[in-house]
Amino acid sequence: MNKHYALLSMMLLAGSTLFAQSNKKAKDTTAKRNDTTQIKKQELGEVVVSASRISENILRSPVSIEKITAADFRRSAAPSFFDALENVKGVQLITPSLGFRIINTRGFANTTNVRFTQLVDGVDNQAPHIGAPIGDAMGPSDLDIESVEIIPGTASALYGLNAINGLANFITKDPFTSQGISIQQKTGINHIGDSETSAKLFSETSFRLAKAISKKFAFKINGTYTTGYDWIADNRTDLNAAANAKLGIAGGPDNPGYDPVNGYGNESSDRKTVTLGDKQYSIARTGYAEKDVTSYNLHNVKVDVGLAYKINDNTRLTYTYRFADLDNIYQRANRFRLSGYVLQQHALELKNNIYQVRAYWTSENTGKSYNLRSAGENIDRNYKDDNTWYADFTKGFNTATSAGATVPQALQQARQLADAGRYQPGTAAFKATLDKLADINNWDVGAALRVKDDMWHAEGQVDISNAISSTFKKQTGLELMAGFDHRTYIIHPDGNYFINYVKGQEYSNLDYSKTGGFAQVAKSLFDNELKLSATLRADKNDYFSLKLNPRFTAVFSPIPEQNFRVSFQSGYRFPSIFEAFSNVNSGGVKRVGGLRVVSNGVFENSYVRTSIDAFQAAVKNDFNAGMSTSAAIEKEKGLLKKNTYTYLQPEHINSFEAGYKSLFFNGDLSVDADFYYNRYNNFIGQIELNVPGTTKPDSIPYYLNDKTKQARYRVWTNSQSVVYNIGGSLGLSYRLWQKYILTGNVSYAKLQRTANEDALEDGFNTPQWITNYSFGGNHVVGNFGFNATYKWQSGFYWQSFLVNGNVASYGTIDAQVNYDFVKTGLNVKVGASNLTNQYYYSFLGGPAIGGFYYTTLTLNIK
Repeated sequence: MNKHYALLSMMLLAGSTLFAQSNKKAKDTTAKRNDTTQIKKQELGEVVVSASRISENILRSPVSIEKITAADFRRSAAPSFFDALENVKGVQLITPSLGFRIINTRGFANTTNVRFTQLVDGVDNQAPHIGAPIGDAMGPSDLDIESVEIIPGTASALYGLNAINGLANFITKDPFTSQGISIQQKTGINHIGDSETSAKLFSETSFRLAKAISKKFAFKINGTYTTGYDWIADNRTDLNAAANAKLGIAGGPDNPGYDPVNGYGNESSDRKTVTLGDKQYSIARTGYAEKDVTSYNLHNVKVDVGLAYKINDNTRLTYTYRFADLDNIYQRANRFRLSGYVLQQHALELKNNIYQVRAYWTSENTGKSYNLRSAGENIDRNYKDDNTWYADFTKGFNTATSAGATVPQALQQARQLADAGRYQPGTAAFKATLDKLADINNWDVGAALRVKDDMWHAEGQVDISNAISSTFKKQTGLELMAGFDHRTYIIHPDGNYFINYVKGQEYSNLDYSKTGGFAQVAKSLFDNELKLSATLRADKNDYFSLKLNPRFTAVFSPIPEQNFRVSFQSGYRFPSIFEAFSNVNSGGVKRVGGLRVVSNGVFENSYVRTSIDAFQAAVKNDFNAGMSTSAAIEKEKGLLKKNTYTYLQPEHINSFEAGYKSLFFNGDLSVDADFYYNRYNNFIGQIELNVPGTTKPDSIPYYLNDKTKQARYRVWTNSQSVVYNIGGSLGLSYRLWQKYILTGNVSYAKLQRTANEDALEDGFNTPQWITNYSFGGNHVVGNFGFNATYKWQSGFYWQSFLVNGNVASYGTIDAQVNYDFVKTGLNVKVGASNLTNQYYYSFLGGPAIGGFYYTTLTLNIK
């Protein structure tokens, strides 16, 4: 069988994004290890820097790593380089907004992925108060991206930085070697066939100017302005469908406790158990749909400036400034409208072949942003307080039933009476109220998000082998390296989101620091066939004792094209500043950080809310069955569970990985496979705890049956379960007839088991299977190129504080054709993402994603 057809069959199973970048012209099958063909040398010479913090051959990387180059991005059918990462082996992207997407690998995904670190040229790109980046909001543009290296797995031993799920390093173009002017105009359209709105235009304009003024000094400037209409989140599935089911009322709009996924103001804190007639019902306030309380218009700006000065041939000093101004939807536990949200970063780096020192400062100002859930519930309360509304509802029900209405009719008429005169979306009164609430920095009565903070970071590393002598490594086979880092967050308390926990200094700045360092030794043995390395990292946080993270790796390469690797490492994740220090009043629930200095006393005197919900529902059902309330409380009080969680500790992972990476047929075929097994301790999550307003044991059940006699908290703490997850991936990439690239990959991930079921959120939030298949090439017919990609992922269970439930499986097709006008330097690309326009959810609580059709014009002027 022709080898092409045999390999095409293999592609149906799997593939990889390890792309070789050269053309082969010759081969020498009898060559010795160091005497391969020129083309093979280039393929074998593909290097990465992120896996070990030094340049090394990608085939001999001791841990799994994916490298995607500018040529790969250009060939991709995705609209942007960031979108193209969705097709990388082992990568899961979720889409909270058209304006940003979130990368994750190896499970436990969420909309603010604090377990995955995202760097730009080695600089952490996070929004400090979140502890994670907002997609590519402050990252490089399509015009400035050189390559992306992704480590789909723990990278904490070398990076710290909470990179326990993985790390991505975006590497930008060098202004000395990539000079000229580039302009890109991307024009698209989305919302075609959307029942929520008409089709909308998308526009993104980018430019890049890079120039070497002399042999020593070069600069570059990048800018991107994006406008569009965001994806709409309007999922009306009832999250409280069982609330009145035993009374014969099904979930949905007729349920008086109706809680639609993307409706705000009707959540658990906006509901009461109300006695109507001789029955008790769960009644929610009416609330508003998300689209009522936000605009989906998107306006994002990002700019960066880079200055590079060569002190000598080996040493370079670099300064980079990055700026982002965001106006779009953002999501963490709740969804937010970002408005005037500004991130800025200054970075300075001194680097040569022996050492590198880097320092940067990131500042964050959330501007006029606001919380959509708080907006919805407080518009209702601004019109009528809860006590008055429920009294009117009860009055309306009684009046209706007295007039002969059935219960369903009476419930509808009661709501109409209670809502009479309520602010209606689209009216001037509604907008004025929304604008007023969006500027009130207290989520009990308003919705404003007013956070200001800074992050200072300094780090350095030295290649000790090179420092000793330029021949030390060659003579001894030893590679020695060491590094350090220090980071301090400075929170400027706003009085709602953060306060200083020291009494009398509530508005004084709050600092949160950590310092760490690592040492690494590697040794090549048996004529470089075996390479062993050991790393030890130590980190000390202000609030926790010294933590040690070891890493051990081995790579066996019997021939350069065949490489086997195994590794073991551990990692700690310190709580983000939100997890540690938050102090948010939100609709009757106080969200507090898990450090003792913030939440002192909550854990000791509280009960788990899920047990309280079950207790209250049982009491209600007993009452409706004819039992008195006091008798029902005495009968059901055994359902109440005293809290057993405690103050926050760092999250910890032990990770084992094995892998294989190889080239066949003189580099035409690449194979990459990995298997991993992770064990988590002290998994960080949130739990809702209620503290009764009494300490008398006999009275506690009665207080916990009455919402007005208990304080409600949502607290960050650690899981009591030991959590395991297991997975692996396989990827193949094949160059066909010297023109085409055919790739396929499959990834598997599973939450294997938990040693102890507990009530803590630990959403795995990851499809068990993800597959990608791609076929295309650049300049395949003259200057024409094309690519088509099919992606499929299995359904999975999504777990978050906004919503729990199943995300359906989905498959999408992306496709593009492009043409290079070589003489003018113009490339025209016409493409589509989700070509068939089948709307899907990448997670629950987020928007429905439809087709996106675009044209990209890229002009390069040298």
